[in-house]
Amino acid sequence: MLSLFRRQQSGDIAPASPDLREPSGGQEALQAVRAISSQVSHIGHDAAEVRGAMEDTQKVVQAQTEAMKALAAQLVDVQNAQGAIAGVTTESLEAVGRARAALQGVSAEVQGIVDTLHQVSDAAGQITQIALQTRLVAFNASVEAKRAGEAGRGFGVVADAVKDLAGKVETSSKAIMRTVGELDARVDAFSRELRHDGAGSHGAIHVAFASVEEDVRRISQAAEESRATCGRLNERTRELEREVQQAMSGLTTAMACSDRFLKVSEELIEQIAGCGVETADSPYIAAAQEAAGQISRLLEDALRTSTITLADLFDEQYKPIPKTNPPQHTTRYCELADRLFPQVQERVLGLSDKVAYCIAVDRNGYVAMHNKKYSHPQRGDVVWDTANSRYRRIFNDRTGLASARNQRPFLLQTYRRDMGGGTFVILKEAAAPIVVNSRHWGGLRIGFKF
Repeated sequence: MLSLFRRQQSGDIAPASPDLREPSGGQEALQAVRAISSQVSHIGHDAAEVRGAMEDTQKVVQAQTEAMKALAAQLVDVQNAQGAIAGVTTESLEAVGRARAALQGVSAEVQGIVDTLHQVSDAAGQITQIALQTRLVAFNASVEAKRAGEAGRGFGVVADAVKDLAGKVETSSKAIMRTVGELDARVDAFSRELRHDGAGSHGAIHVAFASVEEDVRRISQAAEESRATCGRLNERTRELEREVQQAMSGLTTAMACSDRFLKVSEELIEQIAGCGVETADSPYIAAAQEAAGQISRLLEDALRTSTITLADLFDEQYKPIPKTNPPQHTTRYCELADRLFPQVQERVLGLSDKVAYCIAVDRNGYVAMHNKKYSHPQRGDVVWDTANSRYRRIFNDRTGLASARNQRPFLLQTYRRDMGGGTFVILKEAAAPIVVNSRHWGGLRIGFKF
């Protein structure tokens, strides 16, 4: 393979000098074609960079769309909660009204108790008067009994007993009146607290209820204002969501145009290279084809010597490796790839300092064994792992899948390579199909810098 190239002092690969001398007109045409190829190559570079930038913007817009949807849903939840608050405050106001009405009933009952106590007090006063009069009558009877001498002695004893009883009744009546008076004062004070006469005179309890009603009304008003604000905000959020969706649609259209533009530039370069004209990409195309042929022969030898079965070589049951990010997988031909692929892949890396990688992938973009410098065990740092632990991974992006499934003699593409942490590099890639016993196995990919 090294015979296809010669190195310049700069380290770049240059096409081998043609054996045939071409007329001056042919040389001018070749130079023009190569100039066109170079310009198309730079156009492809710019198209890939623009596409990558639009892809990044598309991801941001997509994230904003999801955020808008989440915000709209949250605003609806807030509105529902505010509606519930309004309902509760209405019920609270109704409950305060019912409590106030109940207090009015209690106030009427208390007033009835006050009236009854007044009646009790009046009755006790009458009893006191009767007891006083009874004492006077008993005193007079006692005086008359003493005048009657021995004949009135028995009557005098009864009169004294009646006088004592009347004194006790008077004392009890006065105690009842005093107690009733104190109770009447307390009940009357309580009645005044409960009274709501509608003439500006309010008891403390009614003042407290009025304060509660006012607070509940303020809560209800604030909830209603907040609900209206959220409604306006929700409408604005929907408008922004529609605008973001329109921007997303525009980006999707622009992405499609960029893809077509990039594809046209790639096809132009392929057509120029396919015409047999040596361009800057020709050495890498030839290297990819030769390396693909070597991988094909190594795999056919493995089948012929029963080192691996056909079913295992074409295994597509990718088993995830636990706790890997980016995700890694294993297949039944990983061990074989580890032994066979490096001898081809590492040699191609030495062709030029422009070569970034050389990998054999199956038709689904799975890389069993990458270049050694990119095949380190993961450390748990996703940025470092993305750049340095690229083996056992599936690269099924636009470029990766196209190279893996290409069955033409070669495929030339331009793409942005994700190195992790938001770092990208623009590369060209030459790919050639890997065929094992007339069956398409995958592709050989060589990525190189501009």
